[in-house]
Amino acid sequence: MGIAFDNSYARLPERFFSSQMPAKVPDAQLIRYNDELGKQLGIPEDLGMFSGNHLPEGAQPISQAYAGHQFGGFNPQLGDGRAILLGEVVNDHGKRRDIQLKGSGRTAFSRGGDGKSALGPVLREYIVSEAMHALGVPTTRALAAVATREAVMREEPTPGGVFTRVAASHIRVGTFQFFAAQQDTEAVLELVNHCIARHYPQAATAENPVLAFLECIIEAQAMLMARWLPLGFIHGVMNTDNCSISGETIDYGPCAFMDDFHPDCVFSYIDRQARYAWGNQPTICHWNMTRLAETLLPILDPNAERAKELAEGALGQFIGHFQEPYLNAFREKLGLSTEKDLAKSGTFLKSTLGTMAREEVDFSLFFRHLAAENHVELIALFKNPESGKTWLNEWQSIERPADSLVKMKAVNPIRIPRNHQIEKVIQAAYRDDFAPFHRMVEGMSDPFTEKAEYADLEAAPLPEERVQNTFCGT
Repeated sequence: MGIAFDNSYARLPERFFSSQMPAKVPDAQLIRYNDELGKQLGIPEDLGMFSGNHLPEGAQPISQAYAGHQFGGFNPQLGDGRAILLGEVVNDHGKRRDIQLKGSGRTAFSRGGDGKSALGPVLREYIVSEAMHALGVPTTRALAAVATREAVMREEPTPGGVFTRVAASHIRVGTFQFFAAQQDTEAVLELVNHCIARHYPQAATAENPVLAFLECIIEAQAMLMARWLPLGFIHGVMNTDNCSISGETIDYGPCAFMDDFHPDCVFSYIDRQARYAWGNQPTICHWNMTRLAETLLPILDPNAERAKELAEGALGQFIGHFQEPYLNAFREKLGLSTEKDLAKSGTFLKSTLGTMAREEVDFSLFFRHLAAENHVELIALFKNPESGKTWLNEWQSIERPADSLVKMKAVNPIRIPRNHQIEKVIQAAYRDDFAPFHRMVEGMSDPFTEKAEYADLEAAPLPEERVQNTFCGT
């Protein structure tokens, strides 16, 4: 069966990428193939393709060039150091999608690295990206996970893997920064036109298409943040090279879902200053959008001052795009009417989150147990039961729709991909046991429905099970 590739990025000028063949792995094993997604893309199960051992007709393997601010410091050249874009296909809904291999060997952008991936990050990204999709969050998808049966050197020899990722595109804020840093305005404009055609065609007919393009991305990113936070999701490494132009969540490295709530919660081992903590993510996203706006200044308007005014006006829209969806999401989680006063909702939400932080309440279970008829399990989450009862009395005094509990269960997941469960999956996989991995993927496919067979996946970690740090795959 042929794959209908149509590789638009590979038709851009050569300075946008480097042609690159994947490394071959002689003893590859297919761990999982996403059959439903594969059918949507017209891509059959193919270990040779997913391992990089052979390429289907029409593939044009390339590694993309980009730069990026990493924890605030600018690196003018990063690029796909361990990823190869095989090509693009149009799915059964007419949407263009990238097919990329991660962990497929050295590229022109590896900067001394081996270009490989350990198996653990492959399984983590498969689990979390598919869980995010099931939770209704814009995200890259997992098509396949492969064990390479070779050792990857990190702190010690670790089993290797290759991940096949599907994305609306892999164009990032850092892609624009790469060309802007070289003062290659022609390339920036060509990239804008490519992104408008691919992601935001409505911007093409605007009075100022570049400004409209910027506004579209700002809105998409603001709304993405408004979906992350109500799920307790922490990306962990919100560098500009991990900020997608399409508005999808991308690059699940040291990501995590919170157990006990705190707005300053961080898991990423390398985020020593809590730059990317749960509560900082909207601010950092706005910072990333500001970096994008800087790259567009030369083409926003011939007059430098006017260009700056336009950029600032677009950036000023971020809070409006974020705040209402964010508050509405939490109002739905709390069972409150979305027609009530936003300011009052915001005040109650702030008080609620403050109580949750002081009481170290499990974030996901708090909202899920709140949707129960009986609140015994909810009160049990509080260190101080009286504090829980006081909050509950205040919540019960607020007028709510009659069907609020049903609606709350539809937006408050009972299962999230918890860190300690992912760690168990990875450790089992290192013993060549992939049954826990398959079970977790399947358990996360319907995260809002209680199922007795997945009760262990619903539970918060025991003290000795807690994962304090998560790590980048490199």
